[in-house]
Amino acid sequence: MAKGNRGFGSSLTEGLEEAEALDDVAPAEGIMASRSQTLARIASGKMVTDRTEWVDPARCRPWRLHNRDIDHLTEESCRDLIDAFLSAKKQRIPAIVRRLKDDPNHDFEIIAGVRRWWTVQWLRDHHHPEYEYLVTIQKVDDEEAFRVSDIENRSRKDITDWERGVEYSRALTEFYNGSQNEMAEHLNISRSWLSRLLDVVRLPEAIIAAFSDRHDITVRVARDIKPLTGEQRALETMTKEAAKIIAERDDLGVRLSGPEVAKRLVKSTLSQKASADSEIEVQGKGGKAILRYTRTARGGLTLKVLPKTGASNEELLSVIEGILEAR
Repeated sequence: MAKGNRGFGSSLTEGLEEAEALDDVAPAEGIMASRSQTLARIASGKMVTDRTEWVDPARCRPWRLHNRDIDHLTEESCRDLIDAFLSAKKQRIPAIVRRLKDDPNHDFEIIAGVRRWWTVQWLRDHHHPEYEYLVTIQKVDDEEAFRVSDIENRSRKDITDWERGVEYSRALTEFYNGSQNEMAEHLNISRSWLSRLLDVVRLPEAIIAAFSDRHDITVRVARDIKPLTGEQRALETMTKEAAKIIAERDDLGVRLSGPEVAKRLVKSTLSQKASADSEIEVQGKGGKAILRYTRTARGGLTLKVLPKTGASNEELLSVIEGILEAR
């Protein structure tokens, strides 16, 4: 299956890792490695296939399952592409599209290349009407289109974990019947990595609202928070803390980074009380003490993990990390 998927991706988007470098974005790795020559030749002008065309960007629309948050496409976020296009005097790397039927306003649907499409439109609106949109036209169904988009964008560093999580969550339901095992197999990625990406967008809405920008919710942030949402008391505590963070942002203009928000949410769940021997006892998700720690006069830290608490390694590590960050 994995070999077949690699062949599928290569036949549709071959040459893209060399192409990405030409458009001044992060170079691709692994699955992209077999596609360097074809699009490099297209980009250099040495070859133009009959399925690659210059088109009016106004006649193109993004596919409903594309992986870009258009609200996050700005002059600042696309500055690298704007400068690359101006330097080359054209878009050098084709986007991937498919033809539309029964849409009088658009001829093509963008499978991969929304950021390039936005950049060409921005240039046309800012004193460069000569710019057109370079596209490669493919015949693919929706599931194939999703895989093409994923292959082309998997290595791009300008796509956030939130954008990937949203895209994968939609595809999981629409193409893979909710089966993460099936989806991971089709995409040739590990099930654990897929699960981590999906966790980014599976946090409760009340918790997500605490972040100034949803794109600040990374795999690392979700890893620290998600295990705590499964316990009602911890969730209630974090929800109250989230409300405080939102109030501070709205009333005082305090905008915390993603890790700062996560730290406050996790720390709020650490129910601590001093014991007779000056140790601090930390309760876990079930309200049961799971570890004790003591701070030394020189700033050191002694930790005691209590036996038979039922706490998972993940929960213990999350609590210990919260203690360390609170020092």
